[in-house]
Amino acid sequence: MNGGWARRLLPPLVGVLFLLGWEAAVSAWDIPPFVLPPPTAVAHALWNDAPLLLQSSWITLIITIQAFLLALTSGVALAVLFKQSRTLEAALYPYAVILQVTPIVAIAPLVVIWVGYERVNLSLLILAWIVAFFPVLSNSTAGLAAIDPNLRDLFRLYGASRWQMLWRLQLPSALPYILAGAKISGGLALIGAVVAEFVAGSGTATGLAWRVIEAGNRLNMPRLFAALVLLSILGILIFALLSWVQRLLLRRWHPGGTG
Repeated sequence: MNGGWARRLLPPLVGVLFLLGWEAAVSAWDIPPFVLPPPTAVAHALWNDAPLLLQSSWITLIITIQAFLLALTSGVALAVLFKQSRTLEAALYPYAVILQVTPIVAIAPLVVIWVGYERVNLSLLILAWIVAFFPVLSNSTAGLAAIDPNLRDLFRLYGASRWQMLWRLQLPSALPYILAGAKISGGLALIGAVVAEFVAGSGTATGLAWRVIEAGNRLNMPRLFAALVLLSILGILIFALLSWVQRLLLRRWHPGGTG
């Protein structure tokens, strides 16, 4: 078996062995389902509760996508503004850092109060955006600053305007950094949406995190594990999609596209 096939087959093989070991351990030690359900019970819950779980998955996915797109556009736009004005960067960048390092669970109650309990989805969107915003801003700012000084001097020698410098030199050079930040931001948007719903959710926004809370309160462990499985699948799909976009945009002209 060559290395390529081994890399493809080993992850599912390990997964199957893990599930078989899990099923055997639950059966051998007679572990109650409300402590640790066997994989067959989780699969049963996935099938039986599919309409409910898929509806919650859709709510979580919509909030995640909205928060990610908002973080991507606002992060890149603010990074561009920072490179046009060092004064603006010096004035605002520390506040972006403060926003990033402040625990989301600490500010969630304030956001919910300010937005209003009748608009919980908007609160979740704001909280998820706060978590996902900084990686895009940080990477985009670094990418816009990491241009080739020889190319920069060449543009200046030919009298390029600020717009031409930005559009034809800085943004193409920063694209690998922006896409790397977007990959991090996509996962954080999902994490932010879930954490926000844990903190701010009240049953009005019935995403997957709320299903986890509800199933835990009712000791319905198979449904709880089923919701966790769907959250993992969403995270994997987001990462795979953003990795595909990165390869698609960079593979023909930048060495970062092969990473």
